[in-house]
Amino acid sequence: MITNPFDSRKGFVLYYFNMESGQPQKGFDYIGIAAVTMCHNGEGKYLISQRGLGCRDEHGAWEPAGGGGVEHGESLDDAVLREVREECGTTPYDIEYMGFREVFREIDGKKSHYISFDFKARINPEEVRITEPDKCDELRWCTIPEIPNPQHSQFPIFLEKYKDRL
Repeated sequence: MITNPFDSRKGFVLYYFNMESGQPQKGFDYIGIAAVTMCHNGEGKYLISQRGLGCRDEHGAWEPAGGGGVEHGESLDDAVLREVREECGTTPYDIEYMGFREVFREIDGKKSHYISFDFKARINPEEVRITEPDKCDELRWCTIPEIPNPQHSQFPIFLEKYKDRL
């Protein structure tokens, strides 16, 4: 990691740069913003995704299908729509904001920090398909008690926080 010079007289912001890309990394060098959506069919079944080798970590772990980083200039609503479309191949509706979480993790020995805005949304099960086969090994419909292990490290926290809303 290298840093750019900090000169408080000029009001520069200190960032840590990734030596490979030369850019600061979201979640590591500054707080990342994420939108996580728990998609459901309206009949008590939720869509979960098993992380593939194309994900940065926790390969094989189960997580809500439809979550990721909010892009610069993108609203939370647009991020939810984009992420669910990207990961599930369908457009969510009846979107409900549930709350937020501060997510502190360690990935490959580096500490990360995200603010995750959490949603619940209905989707059409007939439209669901794997659209990112490198990042998703399987999509599965299940009830909350049927969610298999291993789960992404943040999934049990998510489920506990929103147990009365799912």
